Amino acid sequence: MSDLERRYLRLLRAYPADYRRERGDEIVGTYLDLAGPGRRRPSPADAADLVRGGLRQRLRAAGATDLAPGVRLAAVLALATATFLAGFWMINELRPPPADWGVPRFGPFVSVGVIAWLGWLTVPALALVAPGRPTRAVTAVAVLATAAVPVVSVLTGSPRPPLYALVPQVALGMLALAVDARPALPARALPGAAAIGGAAAADVTTWHGSYWGWDEYGTEQLLPWAGGTLLVVAMLLAVGLAMRHDGRGGWAALALLTPVGLLGVHPLAGAIDGLDGAPQPTYPTMLGTAVVIGLLGPLILPLTVVLRRRRRPAAPARSCPTCGAQR
Repeated sequence: MSDLERRYLRLLRAYPADYRRERGDEIVGTYLDLAGPGRRRPSPADAADLVRGGLRQRLRAAGATDLAPGVRLAAVLALATATFLAGFWMINELRPPPADWGVPRFGPFVSVGVIAWLGWLTVPALALVAPGRPTRAVTAVAVLATAAVPVVSVLTGSPRPPLYALVPQVALGMLALAVDARPALPARALPGAAAIGGAAAADVTTWHGSYWGWDEYGTEQLLPWAGGTLLVVAMLLAVGLAMRHDGRGGWAALALLTPVGLLGVHPLAGAIDGLDGAPQPTYPTMLGTAVVIGLLGPLILPLTVVLRRRRRPAAPARSCPTCGAQR
């Protein structure tokens, strides 16, 4: 056995055992026939293709074929939520304190968060005219810009949005990277409509032209409201699609639990601290709550797949039509 064949067989472990027994030799043989002379390792494209195929077969075996479409549906909702928040924050970034107040600011803006919001507001235009790889690339840039805001704040000595506003934005963006390459027109237009809605909401909730800072009304109330709305929409989609025997909505709701939880970190941590009235949790409690959500949230989908597979009835054994042996 050559080194190349051995490495292909290792990658083949991504497939379920029964599938490997039935078609493993055929799959590896096909890749070996297509490999160039002298190749000793599978190409990155071949490795990714084998892993993708293995995951698809495992999901099919678990009866979770709607998982990938459900995650793509969740990605559309996550992207719309992220652009709504970016539109809201961007309007308020344009309302810095007067210079003679002596309040720190970032040039003509309230904080360095404007770097992230500008990045996010470029996504809706591309989502409408160039969905797929261009939209995912700009979304990835927006996620990186959001993650870089604390570093820029330290380097420039300028104020920044609170971490409990930045972290859920990153989580929404990570999920939005799974958006479909060819979404329908309503899905392409939704991020732009959400950004416009966020900007309009900012004008409604604050006086036009007045100073708006991160410590004022907006952050603590808006984030849980956005998370609750996102969860309600996901649940309604899950129920509506389930009535049509479509499991995408349920998987989408599960995929959105992590960003929804991060959007609600402030009230959740306040409830843990047991404070009365408006929750003002301590920083260690907020940090611990966010870490728990960030660690446990991504495990929900694979755990659900495992539980679903264990509850799925075993397929009846098949007999060979020639000799009658069980397969």
